[in-house]
Amino acid sequence: MNNYKNVFVVNHPICCHNLSIIRDKNTTAEVFRNAVKRITYLLFYKATEDLELENCSVETPLESCICQRLNSKKEIIIAPILRAGLIFSDIANEIMPFATVRHIGMYRDEDTLTPIWYYNKIPVEFENPEDKIILILDPMLATGNSAIDAIKLFANKKVPQKNIRFVSLISAPEGLEKVQNMFPDVRIITASIDNCLNSSGYIRPGLGDAGDRIFNTVIN
Repeated sequence: MNNYKNVFVVNHPICCHNLSIIRDKNTTAEVFRNAVKRITYLLFYKATEDLELENCSVETPLESCICQRLNSKKEIIIAPILRAGLIFSDIANEIMPFATVRHIGMYRDEDTLTPIWYYNKIPVEFENPEDKIILILDPMLATGNSAIDAIKLFANKKVPQKNIRFVSLISAPEGLEKVQNMFPDVRIITASIDNCLNSSGYIRPGLGDAGDRIFNTVIN
């Protein structure tokens, strides 16, 4: 059950079917990646359903007509958290080839469960930050620590919270609550809210380490 403000769970049948594939420990890396991509399309359609439109005139082979396009004043920024977020950015680029991509590099310290930054190519300041639409991409929203650091990166540059969306495959209640308490107006789009975190900070039942399964670096 979803009782969170601004958390949207995509429970489309195709999404549910592919979730069962990526949760399965016996799924190969190739099948895993393809299933994630199918889910990603659905997540992005939900994450972008409220983008502003503007009217434009188009000449068809028969006559002119009024159509709608995305608001030209708004800049969409795709911000995948390396490395696992890269699988999302491939689909995002396909759907929105006009968007800007800004990679964020951080990994989790397995002892403290805090994020360690190693890459940041975000500009020091944004011109017209109110016109930026940010999509932060990370397959797992577990403790919420990486999500909060990534959101802070843009919020501190005066991008309104309502313009920031966090897209994940699977989320834990602990992480959702932490993010919602600090950034209540940020929209979170996910395919599942799982049960809880284990003592190591992994989502249960989850799917294991998303990055390892995507890039076939699982150690048996």
